[in-house]
Amino acid sequence: MGQPVREYLLTLCVTAAVTYLLTGPVRKFAIAAGAMPEIRARDVHREPTPRLGGIAMFGGLCAGLLVASHLTNLKSVFENSNEPRALLSGAALIWILGVLDDKWGVDALVKLGGQMIAAGVMVLQGLTILWIPIPGVGTVSLTPMQGTLLTVALVVITINAVNFVDGLDGLASGMVCIAAAAFFMYAYRMWFGYGIEAAAPATLFSVVLMGMCLGFLPHNMHPARIFMGDSGSMLIGLVMAAGAVSVTGQVDPDLLNVKAGGLREATHAMVPVYIPLLLPLTVIAVPVADLVLAIVRRTWQGQSPFAADRGHLHHRLLEIGHSHSRAVLIMYFWSALIAFGAVAYSVNNASMWIVLGIVLLSAVGLVLLLLPRFTPRTPRWAEWMVPPRYRRAAHATAPAAETDGESAAEPEEEREPVPAGINGATAIGDRSRFVEHRRAGSHR
Repeated sequence: MGQPVREYLLTLCVTAAVTYLLTGPVRKFAIAAGAMPEIRARDVHREPTPRLGGIAMFGGLCAGLLVASHLTNLKSVFENSNEPRALLSGAALIWILGVLDDKWGVDALVKLGGQMIAAGVMVLQGLTILWIPIPGVGTVSLTPMQGTLLTVALVVITINAVNFVDGLDGLASGMVCIAAAAFFMYAYRMWFGYGIEAAAPATLFSVVLMGMCLGFLPHNMHPARIFMGDSGSMLIGLVMAAGAVSVTGQVDPDLLNVKAGGLREATHAMVPVYIPLLLPLTVIAVPVADLVLAIVRRTWQGQSPFAADRGHLHHRLLEIGHSHSRAVLIMYFWSALIAFGAVAYSVNNASMWIVLGIVLLSAVGLVLLLLPRFTPRTPRWAEWMVPPRYRRAAHATAPAAETDGESAAEPEEEREPVPAGINGATAIGDRSRFVEHRRAGSHR
């Protein structure tokens, strides 16, 4: 088992390294190509930022699959299955569509049609849902038409869920990375724990997706130097959906029944992905919840479900007083709690400790959610693991509101603008004096 772990780790590192190294040149290309749209009313960033980060992520995807195809254990995935080729075909189509949208803009219905075409291409190459395990009924085989419709629906839902949540620096890539890590743990256990080889493609897809997100995150953390754009958000959404379809629709529940030792054990093992339509709800529950709420909200107001607004969950976190970084961390927390909680429950759903742990962490999350003015303090031994703004020395030397804008008392949306003409080394000092001047004037 040690050899496959090393191969997965190598694939992860190569994918992350290629994505990271490509992002810098891609940023320069995006600026030269003019892929820097004007700031819209719903945006939270203050300066035009280049998009097209999905180009680097697609390069990481190709590099990861290429390396995996030459490794001793992972190359069997390419020899015994056509799913990696199906994923690459669908990813290429959705990536091209995203690049066009980042540069020139594409109508929402055209994007929806492109997403369906990309999903259909994957179905034609064998990446489709074949059956559904239903409690009390057993395994229900799907007709080709039913499998195609269900697969396309799952892919489109997941793509748009990730696309909708991509509203803050580092939010979408971080949340998808967390979901991919949890999904990798589940798929890896299915393959090597139960010996089910059909779970191998989903395991590979998850580790490649983790590498894509980890390689892009350093460039995308607040303040972001580049956005992934639709070329990136739709791409990682499609890769996530491909893993969901693979492990849910291709793993035979009857085989799992034999491997797990009985119907009851097999049912417990399939808890996180028992029904394909529930998979996004357990692995990326927060983005899907945001998607559903956005559709209901816009439809209720008489708008198109695809009309952009400032009513997403991350926008509401900013409105109640959370800073940009803290809103992202809260979304990370809830995504990790739901994703890893589902995986832990599938391993041992008879343990009350797991349920109590999830309840306790949920209570902690609610406290952090309702206390936007709480400033976290990191223990000294762990300061090297967190950004400078959360270190004790940073709080002792300078107020956060005048240095990096992360003070809880002054949310991101209410920061004072920098006067025209500020640049160079004097920007920070001038900003501080400007803020003090404005505040002094407000008390007169």
